[in-house]
Amino acid sequence: MIDSPAPVPYRVLARKYRPTDFAGLIGQDALVRTLSNAIQSGRLAHAFVLTGVRGVGKTTTARIIARALNCIGIDGRGGPTIEPCGACEHCRAIAEDRHVDVLEMDAASRTGVDGIRDLIDSVRYRPTSARYKIYIVDEVHMLSTAAFNALLKTLEEPPEHVKFVFATTEIRKIPVTVLSRCQRFDLRRVEMEVLAAHFAAIAEKEGAEIAPAALRLIARAADGSVRDGLSLLDQAISHGAGQVSETQVRDMLGLADRARVFDLLDAVMKGEIAAALDQTADQYAAGADPGVVLQDMLELVHWLTRLKVTPDAAEAVTVSETERVKGRQMADSLSLAALTRAWQMLLKGLAETRSAPNPLQAAEMAVVRLAYAAELPTPAELVERIRANPAPPPPRGPAGGGGFAGGTADAVAGHHVGGNGGGGATALKMQPAVAAQPARLPAMPAGFAEVAALFAEKREGVVAMHLRNHVNLVSFEPGRLEWRQHAAAAADLAPKVARLLSEWTGRRWTVSVNAADPAQPTLAEQEIGAEQRRRQDAAELPLVKAVLAAFPGTTIQVVRDLEPEAAPDSPPADGEPVAEMDEEMFPGEQDL
Repeated sequence: MIDSPAPVPYRVLARKYRPTDFAGLIGQDALVRTLSNAIQSGRLAHAFVLTGVRGVGKTTTARIIARALNCIGIDGRGGPTIEPCGACEHCRAIAEDRHVDVLEMDAASRTGVDGIRDLIDSVRYRPTSARYKIYIVDEVHMLSTAAFNALLKTLEEPPEHVKFVFATTEIRKIPVTVLSRCQRFDLRRVEMEVLAAHFAAIAEKEGAEIAPAALRLIARAADGSVRDGLSLLDQAISHGAGQVSETQVRDMLGLADRARVFDLLDAVMKGEIAAALDQTADQYAAGADPGVVLQDMLELVHWLTRLKVTPDAAEAVTVSETERVKGRQMADSLSLAALTRAWQMLLKGLAETRSAPNPLQAAEMAVVRLAYAAELPTPAELVERIRANPAPPPPRGPAGGGGFAGGTADAVAGHHVGGNGGGGATALKMQPAVAAQPARLPAMPAGFAEVAALFAEKREGVVAMHLRNHVNLVSFEPGRLEWRQHAAAAADLAPKVARLLSEWTGRRWTVSVNAADPAQPTLAEQEIGAEQRRRQDAAELPLVKAVLAAFPGTTIQVVRDLEPEAAPDSPPADGEPVAEMDEEMFPGEQDL
C-alpha cells in the first residue's frame, strides 16, 4: 500500500509574503536608502533601533539586516551586500530561524536584568560560523531600568563581531542613554495607495479576484500596517471564496456603505432627524457597528473640509466617483464653521458611543444633537442678521432716558430674521441687558415666633411643627438660639435649623440645646394660654356679662377683633374683642 504524501500546511499571507530583502520592503524608501548606502560604504553602526507602529516591518527589517551582513554569496566569497542571495547557508538558516549566530529575544517575556546578563556574557564569544553575531531584541522598551543600565557599557564598546538590532513600538520608553548609542530608523505607516497596490499583486498571485474598491477598504482598515492588511486580505479571500466584492468586505469589516454615509450626513446637516435616525437604524440592522458609522461620518466631514480648503483633492486617482461628485456638492453647500462644529460634536459622540452600555442609543443621541445643532446659525451669521435688522430705538422716558438704568437698552425681540425655506424660520431674540440684582434675603427674625413662621413660609412644615410643639425656648438673640427639646422632636432639629437659618438670612446662626436653665412654654402652649386670657377678658365686658347672666350655661367659644371698616355704627373701641356665643347653649330661638 502506497501512502499518499502529507498535505502541505497552509501558511498565512502575512508569513508567506514576508520580504526577504530590501527590495521587498514597501513604503520604507528612506530606511532602505540609508541602510543600502551604509552597507555599500562599510559604515555600519554597531547598534540599530527600529521604531514604528505594529505590522510595518520592524522585525522583518531586522532579519533582512542580519542576512545582508552575513550573506557570503552563492560562491561563498561574498561580503555584506544590499541584495542577499537567499541561497547560501547563512541566508537559508536565517530565513528558517535556525541560525546559531542570529539570536532573537523577546524583551516582553524577559524584562529583568538576568536575561540581559546572559546576553552580555555571550557577547564576548566570537560567532560560530557567520561574519557577525547579531542580537535582535523585540519590544525592547519592555526591559526594566536595571536591564537597560546593565546593557549600556556593552552598547558603548561592543566587540567588532557583534551587532545589535532593537525593535520597539514605544520609542519614548527607551532611555535616552540607550538611544544615543544606537542608529535610529523610523518606519513610516505605509500609505493606503501603496498598500492597495501591494494587496492587488498578492491577490493576483493567489488567484483571487478582488474589486479595487474592496482593496481600498482593506487598505484603509489596515491603517498603515502591512501585516494587519494581509490578515484582512486573507480573511476576505476566504470570505468570498476567491471572488471578493466591496459589499462583502464591508460586511466583513462591519462598515457602512460609503454612499449611505453620504446620505446620512446629508440628512443630519439638513436637520432631518427622522430620516437620519431611520438610516442609522438601517445601517445597524445591516451589520454596521454604531461606532464605525460615526467614525465614517467623521472621515467624511474631514474629507468635505479638505474639499472646502483644497478643491483639487477631488482629482486624486484614489478618490471614488461618489466621493468626488457628492463630496463636491456637499462641500459647496456647507460652511467651514458648520463642518468644524460637526467634527467636534462627532468626536464627542464617538467617545460616548465607545463607552456606552448601548452603543446604538449613544450613536442615535449624537445624531440627534448634531441635527439640531445644524439648524443653528453661526456667530458670524448672527452678527450679520443683527446688522441687517437693527433694533428700533428704545422709548424715552420723561427724563429723556430709556426704560433702563443706563438710559439705553440693546434689544432685538421677537423679530424673525432668517428662514430655511422649509417652513421654519429661525428667530433671534435678545432680551434687554439688565444688571443682575442680588437675591433678596428674608428679614432677620426678631423673635422665636418669627423663626417658626419663617419655616412655615419656606414650606418646612415638619420643622415648623417641631418648633411650635416640641421646643421650649431658653434664650433668643439674632444669630443665636437656645432651647430645651422634647423627646418627640427630631434628633437633628438643632443643626438643621441652624443650617437653614444661615442659608436664608445670610448670617451665621448657632442653635444649642440646654436642658438645665429655665425655659418658656412652647409656642403652642403660649397660644393656648393667650386664647384663654382673651376669653377671660371678654367675659369681664358688661354686655357679655349680661348675656351670660340672661342665658345660663352659655360659654364663650371664639374671641375675634373686629376690623374698623367692618364695625357697626357704634363699634367698640379699636382692638376691643367681641365674643361669639355657642348657639347650642341657647334654649330655643332667641335674638341677641
